[in-house]
Amino acid sequence: MASQKLKDLLNAAIAREIQVSIQYMWQHVQWAGVDHFAVSDKLKDIAVEEMKHAEKIAERLWYLEGVPTTKPTQITVGGKLWEMIDLDIKAEEEAIELYKKIENVADSEGDPTTRFIFEGILEQEEDHHDFFTSLKEGKKKK
Repeated sequence: MASQKLKDLLNAAIAREIQVSIQYMWQHVQWAGVDHFAVSDKLKDIAVEEMKHAEKIAERLWYLEGVPTTKPTQITVGGKLWEMIDLDIKAEEEAIELYKKIENVADSEGDPTTRFIFEGILEQEEDHHDFFTSLKEGKKKK
């Protein structure tokens, strides 16, 4: 089965997904101002996608005879709206880096299923990163 290294990485991914799902949901609740309606619903949608990622990764880890964590990494919502977006960009960049590492470890262990799962998740994380960076770019142009 999977190495302890891969199991630990999968648990790190689960903890991160739980973290951002809560972080983005609270941001959805707290987001205010003119851009509220355009952004708030998207934050909520992304939060739900992140929770689905956590579930998918946990299912894979359980199959690999690991025990999924229930503890998120540190949640940082942010106080001001654009501080929130900066935190979100950083969180997505960290996810992208971690998930590429998981793909590499899965490859080295001959685990194409884990690789396939993370290819799909990574694509969505890159979409989230694009959304947050586009928001920030839109703010700069105003």
